[in-house]
Amino acid sequence: MKTNAIYCGQAAKVLGDTLEFPDESVDLIYMDPPFFSNRNYEVLWGDGYELRAFEDRWQGGIENYISWMESTVRECHRVLKPTGSLYLHCDWHANAHLRLLLDRVFGESQFVNEIAWCYDTAGRSQSYFNRKHDTIFLYGKSKGYYFNLPRTSFVDEGSFSHEDPDGRRYRIRTNSNNGKTYKYYMDEGRGMNDWWADCSALPQNDRERLGYPTQKPESLLERILNASSKHGDIVLDPMCGCGTAIAVAHRLGRNWVGVDVSPTACQLMVKRMRGLGVPIADTDILGLPKTEEEIRAMPPFEFQNWVVRKLMGRVSARKSGDMGIDGWLFDGTPIQVKQSETIGRNVVDNFETALRRAKRTKGLVVAFSFGKGAREEVARVRHVDGMEITLRTVKEIMEEA
Repeated sequence: MKTNAIYCGQAAKVLGDTLEFPDESVDLIYMDPPFFSNRNYEVLWGDGYELRAFEDRWQGGIENYISWMESTVRECHRVLKPTGSLYLHCDWHANAHLRLLLDRVFGESQFVNEIAWCYDTAGRSQSYFNRKHDTIFLYGKSKGYYFNLPRTSFVDEGSFSHEDPDGRRYRIRTNSNNGKTYKYYMDEGRGMNDWWADCSALPQNDRERLGYPTQKPESLLERILNASSKHGDIVLDPMCGCGTAIAVAHRLGRNWVGVDVSPTACQLMVKRMRGLGVPIADTDILGLPKTEEEIRAMPPFEFQNWVVRKLMGRVSARKSGDMGIDGWLFDGTPIQVKQSETIGRNVVDNFETALRRAKRTKGLVVAFSFGKGAREEVARVRHVDGMEITLRTVKEIMEEA
């Protein structure tokens, strides 16, 4: 298995390649899937060059969502070592259903913890207790899963009134049931509970933020990795998003594998890892769409990002309400992207209107192919209005690479 690598594709399909991901080859998996929240996000990445849709809408309801999740969970179970663990991050929308799924795949006896990750973000309700925690399920592959309990400072440090000759402070407690006396050292700390309120969610202006709406803090992943992996272990995030898990894994000396279905997310991961000194480029992403057929199958936002990125341009800040302009070349020329064949006269005509609204006299339309009407309209508007509209096919852009 290739480690310290980023794979582009559906998690279940990528992990299902048993040559790439053999049985029992991974030490730790952290999975933060799209929540079953029925929310839609449109986010401009922090660098301003790519737009991405985050869609947590699931036709068919919760049954369809769990069916989609099950294929990935089963592959995760397959690739985990007997000493490995899986952490699955979710919230109240589907946590009960996911718990049953994990019981079914891993076995009820392999349940270890239900962790409540608590935070105090904006948004308040007068109709119910404010929902300010996520659920993180922890399952071991076997009873021999590796675990190193994180420890925290004692709150009542003043009760450590005894001191060893070497200066270590401790306290003595007697068990009322068996009468035995126990010695507790203050510097050993206290084993952490299953509710975490000290790893706060990221504020919108936090320096860690990369534009991902559900981005998790590095401190949260650091706790998980320290508890359930060792130096040199392999950490897998099959729904990697902006790459927090693999960034923390690299910093802690673990080997890592990141998987995400979005080419845009994979390219953001590359940028993040390069910032950590990892010698990786976009061309190193395994499974990145390269053929015309693969590019045709991209979701609309991803296709738009691919085109604009190839042209070294910048996407418009909004997909909806973009007034017919999807992006801008480096010199300010507007771009319109159509994931269609035989684009007709009406598309060019509408783009003319967008150009006039933007006070531009030239523009670029990219599609898979153009019809006779589109080319005639380009010639007409050049002759009548002096407006220069260029039509380019996806194939032409690919051949220039």
